[in-house]
Amino acid sequence: MTANGFAGLDPCVHCGFCLQSCPTFLVTGDESDSPRGRIVLMRALARGDLDASDPTLRLHLDRCLGCRGCEPVCPSGVAYGGALEHARAVMASSRPASIVTRLVLAVMADPLLRIPAMFLARLARPFAAWFAGKSRIGFSFGMLAATKTRHNGMAAWRQGGPSRNDAALPPSRDAVAVFTGCIMSGLFSHVTDATRRTLSANGYDEVTVPAQGCCGALHAHAGAHDDAVALARTNVRAFAGAGDAAIAVNSAGCGAALKDYARLLAHDDLADEARAFAGRVRDVSELLSARGPRPGARLDVTVAYDAPCHLLHAQRVADPPLAVLDAIPGLRRVSYPESELCCGSAGIYSLLEPEMSRAVLARKTEALLASGADVVATGNPGCVMQIGAGLRAAGRFVPVVHPVELLDRSYAAAGLYDG
Repeated sequence: MTANGFAGLDPCVHCGFCLQSCPTFLVTGDESDSPRGRIVLMRALARGDLDASDPTLRLHLDRCLGCRGCEPVCPSGVAYGGALEHARAVMASSRPASIVTRLVLAVMADPLLRIPAMFLARLARPFAAWFAGKSRIGFSFGMLAATKTRHNGMAAWRQGGPSRNDAALPPSRDAVAVFTGCIMSGLFSHVTDATRRTLSANGYDEVTVPAQGCCGALHAHAGAHDDAVALARTNVRAFAGAGDAAIAVNSAGCGAALKDYARLLAHDDLADEARAFAGRVRDVSELLSARGPRPGARLDVTVAYDAPCHLLHAQRVADPPLAVLDAIPGLRRVSYPESELCCGSAGIYSLLEPEMSRAVLARKTEALLASGADVVATGNPGCVMQIGAGLRAAGRFVPVVHPVELLDRSYAAAGLYDG
């Protein structure tokens, strides 16, 4: 941590433009649950007017989703996200993290814990839908059920004829290294498989990086600064072996964290390598849209796209995911109110602040159900789990998938893959 960790707050003039972009403020109406109110609290912490153990400070900073929806609407350019991470690191130094937080962070960071934990989760997954519901336990089962591949369900969508798609393969092939992460490799391997296939179909050749690990996003958001730095160092070193290959990421939260390594390791001996690493990171939709992407077969389906906060607000990636969806003939995109607002997942927030998380989700679920979509597409695993569980809890089963899964299905139907 650095002494100027709160410097990103300096431009704030308390204009209030951020209030209506804040999901927790929209739920509570409490100024202290808005970015402007939290900036007042963080500035008081920086001056020493509030102690890191102050209960009011902790209450309102803990209730922040960290969605960073306030940043794009801020006319002064306040860097809220970095300051929030710094504040949480300061608070963590005076208060041990909860047992739940320590357990989750330990499991995600250590493959010796993560691999068996994910194996057990996959064993339970086929039965999770039986127990999904509105209760806290039922909602957790709904989240697990949402991680299941929807390939069988997608087969029921009406598709165009079986003829092969003859759109030309891009003439040049560029190297790409796929970031597999922890949750994505453990519960969403089907999305990573679709990522690899669709990238290959659009002219990318994969360079494998076996020594990579967790991105550290959950650790940084929880104030576990040293752990986040250690994980960042591991990944910077691992991907150095991939040369100048672009780093493809299919998790918005991971992508935002990886692109932030330059800041996180700014004072580290790997600072130069971290800057080069961050400059190579691309969301998979950015890479695909750079190539068109290549069109596939028709899918007769209506899709509501929910933009993950850490893709839209943190990475400022808005159009590429839409280009991926629009490359699918027959697919119809529908809009809905407040699509830019957080779903309430926010990493492990839904475990730590379940009531606020569900209250934020309720607005999203209502809007999605009213949209008439057959399927929801979103590019972050936490969002898939949160929205999927919320729709089940509302008594409706609407598949929630990653956009590349839809493109992958279209490509498979077009005969773009061998076998």
